[in-house]
Formats: sequence, structure tokens, C-alpha cells
Amino acid sequence: MSTVSEKKSDEVSGRHVQPRFRRKVAGYLSLTKPRVVELLLVVTVPTMILAEQGIPNLWLVIATLIGGAASAGSAGAFNCYFDRDIDRTMNRTKNRPLVTGELSDREALIFSWVLGVAATVWLAVFTNLLTAALGLTAILFYVVLYTLILKRRTTQNIVWGGIAGCMPVLIGWAAVTNNLSWPPLILFMLIFLWTPPHYWPLSMKYRADYAHAGVPMLAVVRGRAVVGLQVILYTWATVACSLLLVPIANMGLLYTAVALLSGGYFLYEAHRLYGRAIRGEDSKPMRVFHGSISYLTLLFLAVGIDPLVF
Repeated sequence: MSTVSEKKSDEVSGRHVQPRFRRKVAGYLSLTKPRVVELLLVVTVPTMILAEQGIPNLWLVIATLIGGAASAGSAGAFNCYFDRDIDRTMNRTKNRPLVTGELSDREALIFSWVLGVAATVWLAVFTNLLTAALGLTAILFYVVLYTLILKRRTTQNIVWGGIAGCMPVLIGWAAVTNNLSWPPLILFMLIFLWTPPHYWPLSMKYRADYAHAGVPMLAVVRGRAVVGLQVILYTWATVACSLLLVPIANMGLLYTAVALLSGGYFLYEAHRLYGRAIRGEDSKPMRVFHGSISYLTLLFLAVGIDPLVF
């Protein structure tokens, strides 16, 4: 009789352990901000193809993606750790694992360090030292410059903190060539200019959240019309920068056409947001947010395909 009871107890215990383990894994994955990592990796592979002017070595691509994803994941996990007090006050972040208690602060901090060190060592061993240094720099920019210094102090937080998001193009180029030149720097500047019109509409959508948390996003400090105008200016600068790649990297007709058409769409949405803002209407900022992602994705698909067909 006791044997049957013990067996049932073990089965129940096993059923509880498995979901708990899965929740832990899901919590660690959530710390890395996988959607951000996914977007960053989208720009890495095309940059590597452009650097190679063809298909790079497959193992090098895989190694770079693993190291780049781990670097970005480490930065995201550190951000979740240091911003856990803010995350607890915002509806947008209320389901993050440090808010729900799925992971402890100590677990998150250890995970962040281990992932960051592993990413740097991985890139140094399987790519080159320049790529590893760039991966480490990306972590430091996002954690120190953006999270610890700028985010709670200035409306320009996302502008300069966005440098971390520009690093994957340098990482991808350096992994292939072991140097840096003008094309990756143009791509770096492109993402730098793209980041504000990508993120500021999101901050317009969650303005109340940021205001409640005391984070001085531009949309919190200034009105919608001012934010809309800044989105337009940065969008124009982004599209202009994308066209610089044509003469500097000898891009062909495919890239040129995609840059013009997708850039035109991005500009249309930016002007539409501003027009609605100055008329006092619902500016529908998430249209620009999602449109900016589509723009960057299409543009970098063209960056990767153009060298293969022209």
C-alpha cells in the first residue's frame, strides 16, 4: 500500500518539477529579450554577405550569430536586473521574470555575467579578437551608458544608448574581414539614426507607463507634436544615410530600389504621425513602430541579396 502511495507521490512531484523547470528556462530566455536579439541578428547576416561579397563560411556565420545573440542577451539580462524597480511599475513590463518572481535577482545577475563572459570568449575563440571586443563594447554601451547613466536622466537616452543596437553590423563585418571600413560605418550610422524614430513612437504609446516610472522619455517630457517632428527629422536622416551606401559600397539596382521604396513608406508613416499629432488626433504611433521594423528588415534583406545578384 505504501509503495503505491510513494509511487503516486513521485508521479505528482515529477509533474510539478517539469513545469517549474520549463518556467525557469522560459524566465531566463525572457531576460535576454529575444525579440530584440532577433532584430539584431537580422542585420548581422546581410552585413556578413556584403563584407564577403558572397556567401561567407557557414561555420563563421553560425559562430558569429551565437556569439552575437549571447552578447545581446547578456545586455538585455543586465538591463532587466538594473531596471527591475522600473519594470515593477510599468504595465508593459509587469510580466518580466524578476517582476513575477519566477527568477530571483541573484539568479538574473549571475546569468547576465555568465552569458556575457561566455559570449566574449566564444567570439574571441571562433571569430577574432576584434569581433569579441566589439561584442563586449555593445554590452558595456547598453548596460553602462544607456541603462545606468542615460535612461533615468535625459530625453536623449535612446539616441546615445542606441549605439549598442548598432554594433551587430560592425560585429558581422569584423567577423568576416577582421577590420572595419566605410560600408559597416555607414550601416552603423543608419541604425543609429533609425533607432529614435523606431523607439519614440513606442514611448508615445506607453507614455503613461514611463511617466509613472519617472523615466524622462521624449514623449513624457515634450508634447506629441514635438516628438512627431523629431521622428520626421530622424527618418529623413535615416533614408538619406541608406542611400550613401549606394556609392560607398557599390550597391546595385535592387538595393537602390528597396532603399527608395521602403524609405518612402517609412517617411509617409512618419509624416502621417506628425500630421495627426498637430491636428490633435490619435497619432497611432504603433504604425510607425511596426513600419520601422519592416523598413529595416527589407533594407537589410536587400543588403544581403544585392551582392549575390549584381
